[in-house]
Amino acid sequence: MKLRKILRPILWSAFLFLSFLALSAALWYMRKYGDTGFMSILSTFLSPWNGCANSLKESFICYALLPTIGICGAVTLFLLNRKYGKLRIKGKQIYPFSQKWSNRLFLLLSVASLVTAACLVHFPRYVYDSFFTHSRIYEEEYRAPADVEITFPEKKRNLIYIYLESMESSFLSKELGGGCEENLIPELYELARENVNFSHNDGVGGFPRTTHATWTSAAMVSQTAGVPLTIDIAGIDLTEFKGYLPGATTLQDILREEGYYQTLMVGSDASFGGRREYYEQHGADHVYDLYTAREDGLIPSDYMVWWGFEDAKLFAYAKEELKKISAGEQPFAFTLLTVDTHHIDGYSCEYCPSHHKEQYENVLSCSSRQVLEFVRWLQEQEFYDNTTVIISGDHPSMDQQYFARNVDSDYTRHSYNCILNSAVTTTNTKNRDFTPMDMFPTTLAAMGCSIEGERLGLGTNLFSDLPTLSEEMGVETLNRELSKRSDYYNNELIEDET
Repeated sequence: MKLRKILRPILWSAFLFLSFLALSAALWYMRKYGDTGFMSILSTFLSPWNGCANSLKESFICYALLPTIGICGAVTLFLLNRKYGKLRIKGKQIYPFSQKWSNRLFLLLSVASLVTAACLVHFPRYVYDSFFTHSRIYEEEYRAPADVEITFPEKKRNLIYIYLESMESSFLSKELGGGCEENLIPELYELARENVNFSHNDGVGGFPRTTHATWTSAAMVSQTAGVPLTIDIAGIDLTEFKGYLPGATTLQDILREEGYYQTLMVGSDASFGGRREYYEQHGADHVYDLYTAREDGLIPSDYMVWWGFEDAKLFAYAKEELKKISAGEQPFAFTLLTVDTHHIDGYSCEYCPSHHKEQYENVLSCSSRQVLEFVRWLQEQEFYDNTTVIISGDHPSMDQQYFARNVDSDYTRHSYNCILNSAVTTTNTKNRDFTPMDMFPTTLAAMGCSIEGERLGLGTNLFSDLPTLSEEMGVETLNRELSKRSDYYNNELIEDET
């Protein structure tokens, strides 16, 4: 009995703490990231956390963990200490926070915190979609790449795919169709104007927010597999991360079968978010990241800024490795992911200007210049004439507070894209409705491949005359279907076929 009296307040306090922490974490996440959907949170927590930026960890501790400890401690002391629960009513001292009422208040506060946290991150909608809705979009529209005839040109073209962290056409000026007062990315704007840019408007634009493609790992999956990154909550194995979509045939799988040498280079720990596992699982021969940069002498063995090392060093690293890779006999596919423009406020390196009022704007402008310099270097290399270059924003920026301060709330944001040295052309690039999934077949087409039926996964070759699924269904309807449960997705793509 005595043990129960000791354990009961400890258990109630622990429950209250976890509930308050869930609420604080949800509030912190929504303020920092915005509404990216519950799937992004689930994916982040289930995949490897190695390499998360120290600034985010510190932010979580300061704005979520420490306030939870303080508030929970104060509430617990008040409810358990009867000295502070005395009230005098009609001359009598009563204890409204008796053990029974204290337990009830503990339960009420805990449940209220959990429910609020769940609603903030749209957990009820996720549960409803996962268990009570069902989509047949995959049965009706999905084109399994393994069953589609893809013909490569006699001389296979190389591929350089550059993911620009959080890069949007929204960073153009309002006069150019963007959402900002001035053009923050003039070099990227000119590259898009001079080359192929698929746009939602008459000018330079891109693709809108797409369900389950709003964070980096999901964006990479979407653009290389033609499907969103969805996790089957009923089939989660919390003891082991096995990578993403082992049953799917991706761009990397196709290129591997065609004899390509494939690499992924990131300026952080490649294991974060499951990126290394996804690329290695589907055909990457080598992955470069923070640790290989240290081993290769690019940076000191203890070097660590931002998420790993800045883009200026990343591009220098890419140049050196591309020289070696291009000297080989195999066609190559080199994937690069920048990092400086990650939220919050980006990383201001030594080359960043101070022309704009906010750090994030200066970082964006710096990134734009560095990308152009890297492209100009590529164009001077012998391998460039036979190389297709894809430049694409990975997902909408998560710097929620920047947009709240600087962009009209009714402005619809779109991610950036640009294709250089494409083997094919089209006049149908403007006023298009498309998604990152369409980049999968479009990339192969830009490399000179012919695709039977012009579709792979849920993506449509944008160089073809075939309308995309979002043009046929509407973006909102497509996004709604992608959020629903799919037995085909869970059984055929998540499950390993081997």
